[in-house]
Amino acid sequence: MARKDLYGVLGVGRKASADEIKKAYRKLARKHHPDVNPGNKQAEERFKEISFANDVLADPEKRKIYDEFGFEGLQGGFDADRARQYREWQSSGGSAPAGRGFGKYSSFEDVFSDLGDLFGGQGRGFRGPGRGADLEYSLELDLLDAVHGVTQTIALRRPVACPQCVGAGGKGATVCPQCEGAGQVRVGGGPVAFGRTCPRCSGSGRAYTEPCPRCGATGRIDEVDRLSVKIPAGVDEGSKIRLAGKGEAGHKGGPPGDLYINVRLRPHPFLERRGQDLYLDLPVTVGEATLGASVTVPTPGGDVSLRISPGSQSGQRLRLRGRGVKDAKSKAAGDLYVRLLVQVPRDGGERARRAAEELDQCYGESPRKNLKL
Repeated sequence: MARKDLYGVLGVGRKASADEIKKAYRKLARKHHPDVNPGNKQAEERFKEISFANDVLADPEKRKIYDEFGFEGLQGGFDADRARQYREWQSSGGSAPAGRGFGKYSSFEDVFSDLGDLFGGQGRGFRGPGRGADLEYSLELDLLDAVHGVTQTIALRRPVACPQCVGAGGKGATVCPQCEGAGQVRVGGGPVAFGRTCPRCSGSGRAYTEPCPRCGATGRIDEVDRLSVKIPAGVDEGSKIRLAGKGEAGHKGGPPGDLYINVRLRPHPFLERRGQDLYLDLPVTVGEATLGASVTVPTPGGDVSLRISPGSQSGQRLRLRGRGVKDAKSKAAGDLYVRLLVQVPRDGGERARRAAEELDQCYGESPRKNLKL
């Protein structure tokens, strides 16, 4: 996906409120939803752009990071605090290592890999087995998939235990002679001294008589992993699903971290969700509203019959109990609220004109009689 300005994608200003962003997203998403534009690849790509922009700008923390660092700040594992420390250190007279740029996110990683903790603490190195970091993954679901529950397959790149050395890093482990097991060496002197990841052991504190050639003695390799994720019925926008042990592989045989799935819901072209309740606009004819009728209403659980009373008004709201979303824990279901929208014929010809004139004679008084500002 091209790196377009996310505010521009939604057509809002950088100072737009959360409500303005939400309204812009819903308007655009309904227009470009794949269900409304079947087979339209351009609309599908536009919908993906809109969804990604909303995923970032609707989240206060992600929006703050994006505003400060741009797309680089949205990459997995980005550490905003360390990035700010580096900028502060650089602005005070420091400089990046020779040959290193600072325009891309990877250079933040390069900088902190070389400099460690800029203020004298422990850097990226470690002395022994350590737990892998937790990861997050944003998963977009159609509203009805969230209502019913679904199993999704996701693909993500994450560090996994090296299959050749089974995460050990190699054979014949000894204490690294260069850093003496600390994982870091000191660089500089005086008030500007800082730690640097040991170049010999890559921060592990260990040296090997037979280092693993596959992972370079780190014990881990980056791999694209495909995972099957079971989404329980009733999840909502912002729900988190924890997959234990599916985060980064541990260091030197340590336990893996966890993977957290952040659920985002695509807007439905006809249904709107508010908590456990659903809202649906139902078009009805003038005759159905005037005379009353039984009409079929689609619901997530199947079609149901709804009785419309004679003399019903456009905008009137009816409730179908228990036809909303079931709570993922209690299993109690919300309701489905149906708003009647009376539709007049767009082009009924002379017959419709005569019927409308006759119908007008049935009003005892003007419907705008009490309309005053």
